[in-house]
Amino acid sequence: MNSLLRSRKGFTLIELVIVIAIIGILAAIAIPKFINISSTAQSNATIAIAGALSAANASNYAARQLSSTLGVAVANCTDVASALQGGLPSGYTITAASVTAGATVTCTLTGPSSTTATFSATGVA
Repeated sequence: MNSLLRSRKGFTLIELVIVIAIIGILAAIAIPKFINISSTAQSNATIAIAGALSAANASNYAARQLSSTLGVAVANCTDVASALQGGLPSGYTITAASVTAGATVTCTLTGPSSTTATFSATGVA
């Protein structure tokens, strides 16, 4: 009886091979999905920051309409980043299109991995 218990300890080689094969199949399925998720996340982050820049510009424009001492003067697309609390995150750049007072232009935000998004900016004197 004692020898029977001793021989039943641990896993057999076939059990270990099957587990390794299952892990390999799961990894082969999961890795491509993870790569797609990463690029989608970078693209969506760029779109979200562009939305925040547009909202910051709208808020800044409203504040400047109340009083010229409030907010930030916006003469080009890059000035919009100073209206965003905390500024523009590192790794992102904005095209430097000029904006005339009261006019709205479309600016382009470029993020990591060359992801791009557009936002609107209204010039404020």
